[in-house]
Amino acid sequence: MQQSKYLKWFAVAATIGMLLILLGGALVSKTDSGMGCGRNWPGCNGQLIPDVITPEVLIEFSHRVVTGSVGFLILILSVWSWKTMRHIRETKLLVFMAMFFLILQALIGAAQVLWGQGDFILALHFGISLISFASVLLLTLLIFEVDRKFDADKLRIGTKLKWHTIGVTLFSYIVVYTGALVRHTDSSLICSDWPMCQNGNFSLPSNLYEWVQMGHRTAAAMIFIWISIIAWHAFKHYKDQRVLFYGWMIAFIIVSLQVLSGMIVVLTKLNLYFALLHSLLITLLFGLLCYMILLLSRSSFKKQK
Repeated sequence: MQQSKYLKWFAVAATIGMLLILLGGALVSKTDSGMGCGRNWPGCNGQLIPDVITPEVLIEFSHRVVTGSVGFLILILSVWSWKTMRHIRETKLLVFMAMFFLILQALIGAAQVLWGQGDFILALHFGISLISFASVLLLTLLIFEVDRKFDADKLRIGTKLKWHTIGVTLFSYIVVYTGALVRHTDSSLICSDWPMCQNGNFSLPSNLYEWVQMGHRTAAAMIFIWISIIAWHAFKHYKDQRVLFYGWMIAFIIVSLQVLSGMIVVLTKLNLYFALLHSLLITLLFGLLCYMILLLSRSSFKKQK
């Protein structure tokens, strides 16, 4: 049964809204605007609407407004989807994950404002929002019946691609976490060179900040190599299954741009636009990988050649 066009456009709006939450959170972090509203939440500097607007206040308060507004969008989308699509097996899980992780990331953000949090806890914030975004994205794809357009129930995936897909998706979350940790531990510029830390020479990190920075670079290099291998495998064996073939080709392009943007961020000393692009690319990559997991759950399996 074709879904209502109003539900479709509502889902698109919620997905774009979640993307804005992620980029807004990245902007707050990268501009050090987290305390723009002081130790007040949900108010700002003791007021419901601040009357003194500085760049930090504008960024932090705008992020809170967007998060609250999109939260209502996702709540309505969740109820609407539950009523009209509960016959689709993934709907209930995606609705729950979208709402649960959106609320969780808001609570972690509020806790940071009110009481402060350790760097290793704060690094979870972006990753938790990412799960909520992926859930809304997948729900939107279900509403648009994208899986039917690609005959997802007729896909035949080999065991090698199956385990590669699961493994690289889980590993991508480690890449996200280490990247967030770089920012929250103020390790972004501890290494002035790229890809090595200092002067192009290989040496073991000498302090925690270098370990965090180089740990993230190592994880980023590993996921680039891993997705390159999967893309080559898809190129060789899955040309006849368009969604798998093009999905992994796009994943390879995104991860390549991700590495390139990361390099530029370092060499330009944290250029804000490239830093936000870096966050956008990992968001898109994670969403795509989660969609590949969805396809995996709907396909039949074959023995690998």
